[in-house]
Parts: sequence; C-alpha cells; structure tokens
Amino acid sequence: MYYTYSDYLKNKYHEKVYKLPVNLPVTCPNRLNGACGCDFCAEQGTGFEALNPQLSVTEQLTLTREKIEKKYHAHKFIAYFQNYTNTFLPIDRFEKYMREGASFPDVVEISISTRPVCIRSDYLEILEKIRSEFQVEITLELGLQTVNYHTLRNIHRGHTLAEFIDAMWMIRDYHFDTCAHVILNLPGDDLIDAIESAKILSALQVSTVKLHSLYIAKNTRLCEAYENGTITLCSKEDYITRAITFLEYLNPEIAVERLFSRIPENDAVFCNWGTSWWKLKDELLSTMQKADSYQGKMYHYLHGAALRSLDGSDNL
Repeated sequence: MYYTYSDYLKNKYHEKVYKLPVNLPVTCPNRLNGACGCDFCAEQGTGFEALNPQLSVTEQLTLTREKIEKKYHAHKFIAYFQNYTNTFLPIDRFEKYMREGASFPDVVEISISTRPVCIRSDYLEILEKIRSEFQVEITLELGLQTVNYHTLRNIHRGHTLAEFIDAMWMIRDYHFDTCAHVILNLPGDDLIDAIESAKILSALQVSTVKLHSLYIAKNTRLCEAYENGTITLCSKEDYITRAITFLEYLNPEIAVERLFSRIPENDAVFCNWGTSWWKLKDELLSTMQKADSYQGKMYHYLHGAALRSLDGSDNL
C-alpha cells in the first residue's frame, strides 16, 4: 500500500541495512542566545535515548553495532547523525566527524539530520569528497515539518518553505539522497496542508519522507500551551485521515520511513493518543485496505496535468 523504507534500502543495497545513531556535541541555531528552539523541541532535542555525545563517533558506532549485530545479524550499516543540527559546526569539525563515520567498518551510508538554513555548498563539497573517497552514499535529512508558513512562524521554526526549497536545490546539484521530516498534525494545520506537503515534496523529488505524529515533550513551549488549553490537537482518526491522504498524493517512488512518532512515556505529556505506534499503524493500514487506498493514488497533478484533457492522455 506504500513504499516502505526497508524495501527502499533492500532495493538500494540488496540486503537489510540498519541505522546506527550518533549523537554529536552540537546544538541548533534556533537555540542560540537563550532561545528555546522550536515550540515542540525538548532541551535534549530528539535524542531521548541517544548515547553520550562526549563519546567519539567510533565508540558510539561500536556500542550500537554490537547490539544491532547480535539481535539482527546485520552486515551493513548507516551512520546516522541524528540529534540536533549536524551541519551546524565549524567545517573542519564537521569533516572530521563525517570521515570518522564513513570509515567505520561496513558503513555503506552516512545520514545527516539538519535544518534547511544549515545547508551550504562548501559543506556539500566535503560530503562529495567523502562519498568518493570512502565509497559511501550520502543522505541529508531536512526538517521541514509543514509547508504552511504561518504554522512555521507560529512554532518558531526559524525558517520558511523558501529555505527548504533553496536547500533542496543545492543538494540536488550533488545527487545526494534527501529525506524530509513532516508533522501532519501541528496546531493550525489541516488536511489541505497535508495534501500540499505531499505535493511539494513530490515536486521537489525527495528520496524519502518521515511522517511524525506530534508529541508534546515536557518542558517545552508547546507543553505549556497544551496544559493551558490554548491549543487543541486533532483526533487520532483525523491524523490517520491526514496520513492516508498524504500518502495518496505522494509520488509512489518516494519511500516512507515512518508514519508515527515514538518517544519514551516519561518524557512526554502527550503522544499518539495513548496508543502504541504499531497499533496505530495497523489501524491505518486496515483503513487503507478497506478504502482501496494506496500511495500515489492521487499522484496525477504534475507535469502539465491540465493539458492531458486536450490530447486524451488522461484516458491512457
């Protein structure tokens, strides 16, 4: 019903590949000068279960690999620089960390999570050299969250859609893979925003997407607003409708890495309507099956779609 990330990796590497998270001693430009970052972001970013950033890249990869290899008998890995903004570093330090990840045994890819405003050509040149030298693939994960620029402003995201498009164009010149992070139920967004997000990501030809159901971490501005009753969250059923509709409008060649967020219960005041992510996934897939829904069902809006009515290609 949708193109899974696991199938995407199997097609790319011809066997299962596992991510090994790395937590660098880095922050986010949205947290400088006493700023609190995005409204939904906790002080530790998204690294609720990450290793100590004071450990070296090699030490973190070694510790995580031992667990993954023992459990799954894995042979190929992705060094995943996950938490905060991993290109928000002096370029020499950035290169050092990336080289350490790329040179780790059996790493076939390095994946770098960052922000649209922290992409620049000299950093991309470093990644191009590393790809060539170590024969690893490169993926850049960009946090877009929503295409609604009003919502981006309201959650203090620190960028708009324009910066995301600019980053995507720069990355395209290097033919790196890209992953976009999207939250489908931010306060102020609706079904139309979910559709437009899918359409824009399809038009920009991202490689993969990560859908996040909004969780509310403790000690965040969003937590304060939630507890004060100044924001409302959509229902579970509404989110599932948004996620399914997003998939229907998404290019079927774009892999989907995630449909729901995960966060330790002790770190959140709200997550997934009190339901486990895998139960929500089962409900979503069951709903899709009953409705004969699938990824790309509504993917017919690009490449001069209106002209098809003139030449009859709508009926082909």
